[in-house]
This record gives sequence, structure tokens and C-alpha cells, in this order.
Amino acid sequence: MSSSLSQRLYKRIERFIVPVLLLAGWETFSRSGILPPALLPAPSQVMLAWADWIFSTDGNTQSYSGRWLSDIAASSGRVFAGFLIATVLGVGIGMAIGWSRQIEALFEPTLQTLRPIPPVSWIPLAIIWFGIADKPAIFLVFMGSFFPVLLSTIHGVKTCDRNLLRAGAMTGGTPSKLLRHIVFPAALPSIFSGLRIAIGSAWMLTVTAEMVAVKSGVGYVLWDSYYFLRYDIVIASMVSIGLLGFLSDYVIKYIAGRVLRWQRGSTLQAKEG
Repeated sequence: MSSSLSQRLYKRIERFIVPVLLLAGWETFSRSGILPPALLPAPSQVMLAWADWIFSTDGNTQSYSGRWLSDIAASSGRVFAGFLIATVLGVGIGMAIGWSRQIEALFEPTLQTLRPIPPVSWIPLAIIWFGIADKPAIFLVFMGSFFPVLLSTIHGVKTCDRNLLRAGAMTGGTPSKLLRHIVFPAALPSIFSGLRIAIGSAWMLTVTAEMVAVKSGVGYVLWDSYYFLRYDIVIASMVSIGLLGFLSDYVIKYIAGRVLRWQRGSTLQAKEG
């Protein structure tokens, strides 16, 4: 009984073991004096700065005090605007390319030429085209998110079971019905995998854009606090970005779990068989 209880307790805390050990080691190293505290703030110092950034507790973050929610809202709006555009276009174009050899031959060379270009290399053009505001950040998020969604969708369509398509065609299914009722559901696992990759890229790109092309958001705070040697705020910004990326991925994973319940059922049946 005690062994079973200890196993359940371990399963509850196992995901926290490594973070706690890292924080303890970091705190110990920061307080050892090997590096100046200003260069490597201890977690406790970062938490104090983060608390003031969020709640305006003591004003130690000065102009950033109490602005965390507005900075998070600004960055999140840019991420999800660019991510939504990339999702709609990536899935739509990916379905068309994966389904039609003619469309694939028409668009594949252009897309494969654009794909290796790093999204950050679009920053100068984005600033020239859209100015210093939200639009260049949204554009960069779109460029970073589009290709993971596109390629995952193409892969999902091309790997659809041909026997299902033949069966659908034999029962009188038109191409549009086959796409809607067979190909698209079959491609969903691959599409969701692409969405999870894309949302991570979206957060990376919006932070990059905010460092150079936008005057608000978490990325802007990170870069601006670096100039003022406030490395505790820099680290708090990094942790904020990591948490937001984690939550965004969790939301997509949760939606995928709800949408793809049929896949879990079929996998379980296959294992039982």
C-alpha cells in the first residue's frame, strides 16, 4: 500500500523535479559570488522583478512596473493574428497541393525556393512595407508559421489511405466530398503536428520582431531592459515567453485531443486486436 502511495506521489511531482533542481542550482551559483549578481541574477531576484512587472509591488522595475498584462496582450495579439493567417492559408494551400498534381507542379518550385529563407531576413522589407507597428510583427509571425503548417498538411493529404479514397469513390463520392469527408479528417493528425511546430515559431518570431520593429510587447521589454542592464527583467521576459509558448502549445494539444478522439479509439482497437 505504501509502495503504491509513493508511486502515485512520485508521478505527481516527477515533472517538477528537474525545474526545482535547476532553480536550486541557479540560486546557489548566483549567490556564490563566482559571477557578479548583476550579470546573473538569482531566481529570487528575478521573481521580485517579475512580481513588480506584473503587480507593481514596489516599483523596482521602474517604467515597466505593472505593465506585464498589457505587454503580454500586445505580443499575444500579434502571435495569434499571424498564426491564424498562416493556419488558414497553410491548410488551404496544403490541401490543394497535396490533392492535385497540377497545383503541386505549379506552386512547388516557388514555395521550395521561399522556404529556406530565414524569416528574420524579411525584417528590413517588413519595416519598409509596413512601418514600425503591429503589421511587420504579424507578417514575420506569418512567415515563420506558414511553412510548418503547409508541409504538414501536404504530408497528411499525400499519406491518406488510398483504399479509403477508392471506397469513397465507389460509393459515388465526388472529389469535393472525398476531400471534406475522407482526406481532411485523415490529414488532421499531421496538420495538428504542424500547428504545434508553428506556434513555437510564432512566439520566436514575434519576440524577434518586437526587438527591432515594434515598441511594445514582451520582446520589446526584453531588448529595452538589456540596454539598461536589467538582466533580472531580461530573464523574467524570457520565462514569460517560455510560459506563453507552453500554454499555447497546450491549447493546441488539448484541441487536437478533443478533435482526434476517433484516432485514440482506433489505435486502442488496433492494439487490442
